[in-house]
Parts: sequence; structure tokens; C-alpha cells
Amino acid sequence: MSDHHHITRPVIVQIVPHLNRGGVERGTLEIAEAVVKKGWRAVVISNGGQLEGQLKRIGAEIYRLPVHSKNPLIWPSVRRQLKSVLISLGADLVHVRSRAPAWIAMPVARSLKLPVIATIHSKFIPQSPFKRFYNSRMLKADKVIAISDYVKSVITEHYVQAPPADEITVIHRGVDLDIFNAAKVSQQRIVREAERLSLYDAGAVVILPARATAWKGHEHVIQAVAQLKRDDVTLLLLGAGDGHERFISRLKALALSTGLDGRLRIAKSTNDMPAALMLADVVVMPSVIPEPFGRVAIEAQAMGRPVVAYGHGGAAESIEHGKTGWLARPLDIAELGNCIETALKLGQRRRSAWAKTARAHVSAHFSRSRMCEKTLEIYTEFLQK
Repeated sequence: MSDHHHITRPVIVQIVPHLNRGGVERGTLEIAEAVVKKGWRAVVISNGGQLEGQLKRIGAEIYRLPVHSKNPLIWPSVRRQLKSVLISLGADLVHVRSRAPAWIAMPVARSLKLPVIATIHSKFIPQSPFKRFYNSRMLKADKVIAISDYVKSVITEHYVQAPPADEITVIHRGVDLDIFNAAKVSQQRIVREAERLSLYDAGAVVILPARATAWKGHEHVIQAVAQLKRDDVTLLLLGAGDGHERFISRLKALALSTGLDGRLRIAKSTNDMPAALMLADVVVMPSVIPEPFGRVAIEAQAMGRPVVAYGHGGAAESIEHGKTGWLARPLDIAELGNCIETALKLGQRRRSAWAKTARAHVSAHFSRSRMCEKTLEIYTEFLQK
């Protein structure tokens, strides 16, 4: 470990199941970029995915191995391949961000005497003794990072194997304040997004940006906006249009029965989230299961948009109730509606003061650069051991 090239240019290996779109993947990309910026070598091992091109562009090295596999029968062969990759790279540190990679990589890292960092992103509540056993592997890393205080509380509450609470570091997800910056979104981008979503004369717009999964709370927000009985409010479910036909028709039927049908738009997800958020008078995150973190809340605040969420999970940490957004009592649809109503009533002056406060809040606590800095501090600590 004491060869000189390592000390000057450590090799940081992140291992994730896939490289598609999602919080885990985005975090991996952001850390890889920070590692490269620092002049270190960033390596990502996964089973592949859409973000590979982006990783290569920022200067990360990519290896494909079936580290996503939950089949223990193939683990020995994956471990052999992984071991030879880590040796040939001269790896200095391994960072796992998911359970299968932890099961596969940890024994290999141990045999090579490499430190292992584990970031816990997911809903970690064990649904069965087997799940608890499967999940707990990540807690045996040399350092455990949780993406929110909520995730940390789940770990300490449900796992006897968990490290002592003061040894689990919380590093909140970060938003890129250059990209999510209202001042940098051109009128042209906003118009293009408005056209794509056919939101010309929509009056006030309430947006729920989320994947097409029931737990994101689409049905709750339809009922909440319907109860406002306002003809001048359009509800846009951004990303719900990617869902199954069954999911979409259930939402349409609910909108019809609550009288919201003419004012509901169901759209596919966007490639320009900052521009889409510029179209929102209010952004909603009514997840019915607590979000491990909930990136939408900080993206909306960074853009200076009033945000309304249920007050549980990560949202309760990232939103200051009455200052940067509103937290409704979890699963209380009537209160969710009242909060949306309050947000819609902000006058222009209050709204721009609000936007400044919300952006300052995100920039102090939830910036991408802060997330990267704190993660690299942990790397440095282990590299010096």
C-alpha cells in the first residue's frame, strides 16, 4: 500500500448494481466527478447502463461485472473477476452503494486489506428475517454513510448489527446549484417545456415530479387539488406518463370521479427538470411511504419554488415548515390540500423573498459540493490509515 503513486493518486472504486437513472446512480456519478477533479482515479464497477457514457466523459474508468446479481451461486466467480480487477487497478478503497455489491465485494476487499465504505440509500426497513440478514451485510463496512437522519434512524432501530449511532455518518444528497438555478434557465427552455407539456394557458400549475409508482402519492395529490375546487389550477403529474397503462387509467378515473379531469395533465418524464420546475407555482412531494431522502424537495427549493410534502422521511429534514416549504401531517389529504392552497396564495413579493430563503437553505445544507466534500473527507481519512 505504500507505493508512492497511490499516495499521490489514490484509486477509488465505487461498486453499484446498474448505471441507469436514479438517486444511487446520480450520487455515484457526482462522487466520481469529484474524485477526478481532485486528481485521483475514479473507477466504477457495475452491470452497465445509460450513465456509462457520461461517466467516461468526466474521466472515470468503467468495468462491467454482474455485481447486481442476487444469485449466490455465481458470486464466487464474480468475486474472482472482481479480485483481479481490483489488483490490476491497484485499488485503494472500495465504496459499495447497494446490497448485492456489498455481499460480492466485501470479502474480496477484506482479502486485499482494502477499506470498505457503504452508503445506505434505500428504504432499509426489513420486511422479513431474511431481508434483515441480507440488508445487514452493508452494516459490516468500515464506515457506514446514511443519506438522511431518517435512514440512520431506521438502521439503528431495526438492526442489532448496526454500528453505534455516533459512528454512522449522515451525508445528505446534494443538488447541483449551477444546474438548478432559476437565473440560468433561458426563456427558450421554459417555452419548449411548456409546449411539450401543453401548459400554455394553464393558470396556476401544481407539479408532482415522480416515477410512476403508487407510493409517490399521485392519488393523494389528485384528491388534494380536487378539494380546492379551483378551475384555474392545473395539476401536472410529471413522469407518471412513463407508467403502465393500468396505472395511468387509474389516475384518470380518479380525476374524473373527483371532478379534476379537465385540469389534470399526465406527462412523461423530462430531460430538463430545471425548466419544468420553472413552470410550477407549487411543487408537491406527497410520498405515502417516507422518502429515504427525496431529491425533488431540494431541487424545488433550489429553483425557488414553494414545495409541499408530507412531513415524514427525508422531507422533514430538507424542508423548514413555513419558511422554505410546508409539511402536511403524513397521509392527511385535507391538510395536504390546505398547504397547497396556502402556497398558491403567496403574493409576488412574498414569493420572491420566499425563493431567496429556500435557495439559501439548500445552498447551506444540501449542495452537491458539500455532499462531495464530506464524502471525500471520509476517503481521505481511510487512505491515511
